[in-house]
Amino acid sequence: MASDLQKSIHEDERAGAEIAYGAEDCYSLIVKVSQDSGFPKGMLPLKYLEEFGYVSKTGFIWMKQKAPYQHYFSSIKMLVSYAKMITAYVERGKMKKISGVKSKQLLLWVPTIEMSINEDQKKIYFKTLMGIGMSYPIIVFMTDEEKEEAKCSSA
Repeated sequence: MASDLQKSIHEDERAGAEIAYGAEDCYSLIVKVSQDSGFPKGMLPLKYLEEFGYVSKTGFIWMKQKAPYQHYFSSIKMLVSYAKMITAYVERGKMKKISGVKSKQLLLWVPTIEMSINEDQKKIYFKTLMGIGMSYPIIVFMTDEEKEEAKCSSA
């Protein structure tokens, strides 16, 4: 019975969603949603995507991968683990109620529950379940194309 309730809530959250299947279509929709919400394209460097959904009315997104994936952001020496299923609510400059994303801090894996961009668009702040967070330069999460565009626009 509990699973039926969870299933109906999950289906209600997805009502009216724009859904993409396959790596290329999923990536295109992720880029669109990321840009609309102010996040860089490299924020979610996911691989093996099977499904991506976005409900514009509520901001609910989900990403389904074939397998969990870990990405190392070498410039800030941070290892991030992305689960097989990731969910979040997206709004302009913020992702909240994130599930399925954690980073390795010292020797512990710490879940990330929220990401937000500061007002001057130069840093991204990551918040954990304990309310503790860290901020990093936004350029770390930009694609090479975005870094080039940023150079041109600031020159």
